[in-house]
Amino acid sequence: MKKSEVYFSNLRTTPNMSLLQKLERLVKKAGIEQIDFKNKFTAIKIHFGEPGNLAFLRPNYSKVIADLIKQLGGKVFLTDCNTLYVGRRKDALEHLDAAYENGYNPFTTGCQIIIGDGLKGTDEAYVPVPIGECVKQAKIGRAVMDADIIISLTHFKGHELAGFGGALKNIGMGCGSRAGKMEMHSDGKPRVNSEVCVGCRACEKICAHSAIVVNDKKAKIDYSKCVGCGRCIGICNYNAIGAAWDESSNILNKKIAEYSWAVLHDRPHFHISLVIDVAPFCDCHSENDLAIISDIGMFASFDPVALDMACADMANQAPITAGSYLEEQLKKQKNNNDGQDHFAITHPETNWMSCLDHAEKIGIGTKEYTLIEI
Repeated sequence: MKKSEVYFSNLRTTPNMSLLQKLERLVKKAGIEQIDFKNKFTAIKIHFGEPGNLAFLRPNYSKVIADLIKQLGGKVFLTDCNTLYVGRRKDALEHLDAAYENGYNPFTTGCQIIIGDGLKGTDEAYVPVPIGECVKQAKIGRAVMDADIIISLTHFKGHELAGFGGALKNIGMGCGSRAGKMEMHSDGKPRVNSEVCVGCRACEKICAHSAIVVNDKKAKIDYSKCVGCGRCIGICNYNAIGAAWDESSNILNKKIAEYSWAVLHDRPHFHISLVIDVAPFCDCHSENDLAIISDIGMFASFDPVALDMACADMANQAPITAGSYLEEQLKKQKNNNDGQDHFAITHPETNWMSCLDHAEKIGIGTKEYTLIEI
């Protein structure tokens, strides 16, 4: 397969060239204007951030893309689907409130916001996935599937279940309805280390499915109820809960790839990732930890697989932030990792490459790329 082109811009600015101007120049150089936007409904898939988290992308970036699409004649909107876990984005009303609180509204972004799977996360389209090994019918937010064109605008960061959250994670998991997210998560379920658990009940309180009960000061998980969303992993202050992965990580990532195929297949699409504020955990958390590496830059491509690969490669070349969660994990592992896969060190029971391998296999794109710096 021919190498894909991935365009890159660093974060240096001048009095004549702001970051927002650099973003517009980047996507134009990468070819976004080749898409026929005229009178086409265009969904910009983005993560609005859980309130309390400050690592999510500022709305200023989305306005650059929305304004450009409008100039090209498109009917553009920002979108995300409701979450599976308990939080402030589990239904459309709370989701919109959260988006507004984080600065996303029609005045700051230049376009409307539509929650892709409706009020309660049940407005979904059933999309056949004939190439699927794990998914035969994806459940995608209806507004996403009603769009003519898909643009992903991704905050690239770590993720406790997928390794990192890149373009494919933003598209595949992010565009799934609540039932779709449950389907993707169901093969990966956490475990409790009873020797470390202190029975604080934080995991019990955050579980949306009443799958965790604390008895005798120890948490126990009812796997008949657990959907594997991983929120208990992030909320535990004692590292008593972790992922019980064997092949489950691979299955989760394969499902993300297959859901991405369902979203992107047979439609024009374009992808942008910003490798900034690279927190160790997802923007779904109501907090963000110290970035594990320094800011890298902005990337754009028609190929989301190549884009994710390029972002991961450059992130892995970056020095580790002193005092970060990544540095702590590296010290704990005592040279079991050569230090070059920051995401495997941060979340050692994940396998992020399995998503890219499978996405390449089913024809979404290629891991082989040419990096073009502008």
